[in-house]
Amino acid sequence: MSTGRIQFAEQSGTFVLKFVGEVRLTLCSALDATIEKIFTALNFSTIVIDLTETESIDSTTLGLLAKLSILSRQKVGLLPTVVTTNPDISRLLQSMGFDQVFNIVEHPVPCPECLSDLPSQDQNEDVVRSKVLEAHKILMGLNDSNREAFHDLVSALERT
Repeated sequence: MSTGRIQFAEQSGTFVLKFVGEVRLTLCSALDATIEKIFTALNFSTIVIDLTETESIDSTTLGLLAKLSILSRQKVGLLPTVVTTNPDISRLLQSMGFDQVFNIVEHPVPCPECLSDLPSQDQNEDVVRSKVLEAHKILMGLNDSNREAFHDLVSALERT
């Protein structure tokens, strides 16, 4: 069982996602639903992803974050901001090419008391597999090393 959670808040068009603990595949359905919700909001202006309390983050979650950045650029022409103070998480983001698709900063988000946990969502295996596949295809599109790293996984998922 995952020990992580994702919290969410919206205020005056600023959407904040805070990842706490070990953020894994089990949280991806709720995250994907929230991403869809953000981009249907009429008052959308910016997104901040707070990773200051993130211990680890899996590749599916990273792929969904890359999707969020791509949608943000398409819809409002802005790069989302990622806040990270953990050197390991910062290195991971750099290695995945996130410095090209996010503004990465080291200053925590104000108003942590405004955040509430995303609800858990049960998804069947096919839905989860399609989300994992989509997330990894997005990661592969960021750079050559990602393309190489996730090629076998994507090929395996496409065969099932």
